[in-house]
Amino acid sequence: MGETVNNDWEALFTLFFAAGYLLMEIIQYLIVSIGISGILKKCKKTAWHAFVPVLRYYRISQCANREHEGRVFMLLIFLSRLLTPLLRSSSNSVFGLQNDADPLSKGFLLATAVALGVSICALIYDIRITCGLCETFGRKKRWVILFEIPIVSDIAMLVWGLSKKFQPVGLKEEEKEKGAEESNADLAAIKDGLTVNIRQRTARDGFQEKVLLRDIHLTIPRGHLVLLLGGSGAGKTTFLNAVTGYEPADATIMLGDHDVYKQYDSMKYDVGFVPQSDLMRGNDTVLSTLNDAAILRLPSTMKAKERKARVMEVLETMGLSMLCNTLVEKLSGGQRKRLSIALEIISDPQLFILDEPDSGLDGVVARGLFEKLRAIADEGKIVVVITHTPDRVIDLFDDVIVLAKDVDRTGRLAYYGPVQEAFKFFEKDSMEQVLRSINQKEEGGEGRATEFVGRYAHQLQQKAS
Repeated sequence: MGETVNNDWEALFTLFFAAGYLLMEIIQYLIVSIGISGILKKCKKTAWHAFVPVLRYYRISQCANREHEGRVFMLLIFLSRLLTPLLRSSSNSVFGLQNDADPLSKGFLLATAVALGVSICALIYDIRITCGLCETFGRKKRWVILFEIPIVSDIAMLVWGLSKKFQPVGLKEEEKEKGAEESNADLAAIKDGLTVNIRQRTARDGFQEKVLLRDIHLTIPRGHLVLLLGGSGAGKTTFLNAVTGYEPADATIMLGDHDVYKQYDSMKYDVGFVPQSDLMRGNDTVLSTLNDAAILRLPSTMKAKERKARVMEVLETMGLSMLCNTLVEKLSGGQRKRLSIALEIISDPQLFILDEPDSGLDGVVARGLFEKLRAIADEGKIVVVITHTPDRVIDLFDDVIVLAKDVDRTGRLAYYGPVQEAFKFFEKDSMEQVLRSINQKEEGGEGRATEFVGRYAHQLQQKAS
């Protein structure tokens, strides 16, 4: 009887102790969370993220200007919490085994070493982040010691978060350049051409959503050869992927009366894309390479005679008739480019996009290639080209699209229209000078992107009204 009572009391005590321990853990977590939320608020971050496990450490790393370390630290914390139970059990098991040669003992020792290694790495990254936080708040790095002592670190975090004496000085209260206005001018679709209304294109970067493109509205009539110009990171590739439907945006893309996004499966062959590098087999002939493309891209109902006639027509258009029995690997750089173009135009696309087709070609060969593109456009196609040497062939283009990074590092439309009017708009004599004017100062440019983006948006608003 007495033994039963003792067992009941022991069970009750154990339950009471467990409840008390859990309560202390909750209180400690709340204290730390409140402190971190205060720090995040001071650093203009989302305060409630302080109450989300693991994520809060990433936000703290952003406050400390140690975002890379924060991502690694999050992973280490996650691994550490997975391995902690194993670390405890492995310690007990190892010391309980008498036979050191037991394979099970070696396994537990290995697990223990891994867990300890992760914990040590986490400590190192934690110290790096804390050092960065001290720099942000203008405090001496000896605070790092307090932040690494249990319980004391909780109090330190609370003080930093709630005390008005602790304010970030690393976040300079500089007057930020005002962002360019937006046109917000969704254009009506034109019947014979391409209509682009990209409202926004976003992507996830860790736990943040980054805007890659915004407020891009333009129409390109059939028969136009268009240059796509923009500095590094301006969003040229992202723009093309959004237009072709490869990476859809918050946008409406119309090719004539057809919606590229809604009718993607039926329209994908109406859009031709030639990348900078080709994937053609070197041991195939020019003719067999184009024949294979014709079988894949042309309607299966097309008769063999008609398909052959189309292949010969494209060979003639691209100046490859005399090379039809030549192996691809024997072609020159310019000839390979022309064959790459031939593979795309075999299906007679209405929109044709090329990414640096003149890369690696000398001036004479490059001009010959662009003259072929000019001829394709003159057949009533829309041809959009990215090139880093536009001035040597600028006379062949009808229009130019200029993309630029605004003050928020978002790809915006700085200009779209005839080439000669572009020179007047930017007050420059060459496309190289135009590009220099919109590039950031740290990139060797004039840093006037936001100015031109705003000016063009204003013009577009006036046209729309």
